[in-house]
Amino acid sequence: MADVSFPRMQERRPDRGFAALRRLPLLSGAIIAITLLAALLAPWIAPYDPAAVDLLRRFAPPVWMDGGSSMHILGSDDLGRDVLSRLIWGARVSMLVAIACVVSDAILGTTIGIVAGYCGGRVDSVLMRLADILLALPYLLIALVVVSAVGASLSNVIVIIVVLRWAALSRIVRGETMMLKQREFVALAKVAGIGPVRIMWRHILPNVMNSVVVVSTLGVGAVILFESVLSFLGVGVPPPTPSWGGMVADGRNYLTSAWWVSLFPGLVITAVCLAANLCGDWLREAMDPKSNRR
Repeated sequence: MADVSFPRMQERRPDRGFAALRRLPLLSGAIIAITLLAALLAPWIAPYDPAAVDLLRRFAPPVWMDGGSSMHILGSDDLGRDVLSRLIWGARVSMLVAIACVVSDAILGTTIGIVAGYCGGRVDSVLMRLADILLALPYLLIALVVVSAVGASLSNVIVIIVVLRWAALSRIVRGETMMLKQREFVALAKVAGIGPVRIMWRHILPNVMNSVVVVSTLGVGAVILFESVLSFLGVGVPPPTPSWGGMVADGRNYLTSAWWVSLFPGLVITAVCLAANLCGDWLREAMDPKSNRR
């Protein structure tokens, strides 16, 4: 008898939205959500004033160690300040810097990228050469020089990070804009008499927003880490304002005797940066129509 084979039914793929939702990094999302809540609710949930000095409780160990108590769950630092309270208040600084820098970079980089890509010619050359210069500069060295000249403050840190980081996004947006301006809907808009500014605002911008959102999300962890490095080196957020990088620096001379002063803020920096990167990777896959999903 001849071998008869029946055609296999094509496997039905789940809806992309539900497939992406199932791959949502729940742990990473929870870490980011907890950090945001801690930043928003710091005045109400922090056990102590983060700048309150208690020399009688210097280097109090965490609650689970010998000599520890529930007064300082994660211990205290060299001035008797509660580590947990400073971690919670430090989340406010890190989230403020991250959100302000990411939003500002998105606005600046997207605007410059669209203008350069759509106008072309000398405008494109000037803007992209400026972007190339910024991309070639050593970020940390430039930040150290500028902060040493103008002084350390939260606003100065935000301005420096924004100025140094817009170039990467602008080049991505420029490339997409150069492709989009060749599309038929842009040509039809020109025929209809629509001006360049309105075409960039109404037709180009909505089509590059996916890339802007993804790249900005992936930059959250980098911004938090950069701010922590500046604070660690003493040119970031000035004391007594608590910052995670500054907390690591405060305990670097006591790693053998009071390791918790540096360990806990270091773990928080690692966890938040990793969670932000994982959420950015998920968002990139969820918003990319060309990605292969099973």
